[in-house]
Amino acid sequence: MLGKEKAGPVSNRAFGVDTAKLQNRYQQLQRLVHPDFFSQRSQTEKDFSEKHATLVNDAYKTLLAPLSRGLYLLKLHGVEIPEGTDYAMDQQFLMEIMEINEKLAEAQSEAAMKEIESIVRAKQKELSDNVSKAFEQDDFEKAKEILTKMKYFSNVEEKIKLKKIPL
Repeated sequence: MLGKEKAGPVSNRAFGVDTAKLQNRYQQLQRLVHPDFFSQRSQTEKDFSEKHATLVNDAYKTLLAPLSRGLYLLKLHGVEIPEGTDYAMDQQFLMEIMEINEKLAEAQSEAAMKEIESIVRAKQKELSDNVSKAFEQDDFEKAKEILTKMKYFSNVEEKIKLKKIPL
């Protein structure tokens, strides 16, 4: 078996995902393992169903979102981003995040919120494209750096969602 790589548990480790195919496959798998279809079965089969339905749900959620998908791919390659670290973020990037957070805190109108949301969405798209390229080139350190930035923008996205919720 010279020249052949051992097949791992994941056959396609590319960052890019066809979300329509992902959703279709998710629905197919759910139809196979959903607990509702096992209500009249043995306890062993019910347990099997519950366990595998949870795995299918978790896999779908992980692969659907670019940030969680990227973090998962890094983990498959033995690279992790420790929680609570800024992973040597450059000062310019941190200033950019601070400015966006300040604008968000000061935003009083829906138009101001939409503008911030648009900026963050564009940044996430750019970072997502860049992390895809990093994975294509097997540059896991670059992917790690980009995913760390995506985490910051993801936090801003959460703050935007929270600010939109009326009290």
